[in-house]
Amino acid sequence: MAWALKLPLADEVIESGLVQDFDASLSGIGQELGAGAYSMSDVLALPIFKQEESSLPPDNENEILPFQYVLCAATSPAVKLHDETLTYLNQGQSYEIRMLDNRKLGELPEINGKLVKSIFRVVFHDRRLQYTEHQQLEGWRWNRPGDRILDIDIPMSVGIIDPRANPTQLNTVEFLWDPTKRTSVFIQVHCISTEFTMRKHGGEKGVPFRVQIDTFKENENGEYTEHLHSASCQIKVFKPKGADRKQKTDREKMEKRTPHEKEKYQPSYETTILTECSPWPEITYVNNSPSPGFNSSHSSFSLGEGNGSPNHQPEPPPPVSDNLLPTTTPQEAQQWLHRNRFSTFTRLFTNFSGADLLKLTRDDVIQICGPADGIRLFNALKGRMVRPRLTIYVCQESVQLREQQQQQQQPPQQKQEDGDSNGTFFVYHAIYLEELTAVELTEKIAQLFSISPHQISQIYKQGPTGIHVLISDEMIQNFQEEACFILDTMKAETSDSYHVILK
Repeated sequence: MAWALKLPLADEVIESGLVQDFDASLSGIGQELGAGAYSMSDVLALPIFKQEESSLPPDNENEILPFQYVLCAATSPAVKLHDETLTYLNQGQSYEIRMLDNRKLGELPEINGKLVKSIFRVVFHDRRLQYTEHQQLEGWRWNRPGDRILDIDIPMSVGIIDPRANPTQLNTVEFLWDPTKRTSVFIQVHCISTEFTMRKHGGEKGVPFRVQIDTFKENENGEYTEHLHSASCQIKVFKPKGADRKQKTDREKMEKRTPHEKEKYQPSYETTILTECSPWPEITYVNNSPSPGFNSSHSSFSLGEGNGSPNHQPEPPPPVSDNLLPTTTPQEAQQWLHRNRFSTFTRLFTNFSGADLLKLTRDDVIQICGPADGIRLFNALKGRMVRPRLTIYVCQESVQLREQQQQQQQPPQQKQEDGDSNGTFFVYHAIYLEELTAVELTEKIAQLFSISPHQISQIYKQGPTGIHVLISDEMIQNFQEEACFILDTMKAETSDSYHVILK
């Protein structure tokens, strides 16, 4: 006997109320978009519901996170289906982020009646800029003294308690809030995306940022250090009204596409839902204050003594190597994934050792994790570092300079390639430049000297007939790769700072 099972049509399912439980599980989404503002197909098209991007086992697909954060700004329509949403913001404009409590009954009872702390950050989306974040922010501080990258519009915000902004962390704000009460925070982003582009000749694309929110609960000592939830979204910031023009341009471009092409892109949503991510790591940066060996009574500062031996000079700390090894255990591999912001894939790679992960091909990783995260994970597994755009070598020692000048006056047969006739060995130091700006060069030279960048007044390059030419961004962009310079210094006339001369 043949048995036939009749499946209800989608319209019948909706009419019969079978999707009421699923609709209820959407929690704040429906409330934020307003009644009738979304359809079931629209909601299923959200990136967080796409099966192609699911990195968790099937039994975890419908997990509801304890909190949800909604940025009240429309997403771009020019984003492909499998890519992360992108939202355009205007510089200095206040945007609301709604803090929603999504906990089920009995979930996280320890925070009932208590406050939690949320830390907001505006950080770089590109990994290349994340590596140099401290230098990038310091450069921005120089160009915009007294300004902040991120602020809270306190008069417009609701439900936030004890908002704080650390003067030394321009891109971070924090506050306390009660999850059981209505909470909305209005933020203002004061930097624009094009301020961090490589070349600024007009018309260049701005770099994307991330708005990340990390929420913590109190520990037994009353400190907010126990992590509860983190979420983030991708943004670009434009000059005032620039975001509206960009959104309109994207919408007009999509309207010109064929229906078949439009199917490859996400629709634009009125609000942006921040998606779960790993917590932002706390990084302690090297203090750039002057070293005890710096003597302001002299007319110059030195990298070292004698012939510039590397044993006598302060070197900047080398970057910490975090490459995955074949001998890495599955537990250590899980920790490596967390540290490198691949926490969404930890359950997928639960039993993978370092050797297992390293055996994966590029196509394997892309198929498992999707194009964007797959390429990022593959590069991290192979330990691929981004090559600097420009490398120069510098050597600083007045005695060496004089000896070299004397050597140039000797007959060619008396010269030696790496020193004078006494065999003096000159030590040069590599400086790697990414942004090719005078600000970045000042930062790198200051780091090499272990002094504050503020103690370097100007940087000059010695030109024809011994003239001093002020270093500019354009001049640095025309430096030859692996050019060598002798550094000389002289005291500034009107302050305690110094002029650096590249010879």
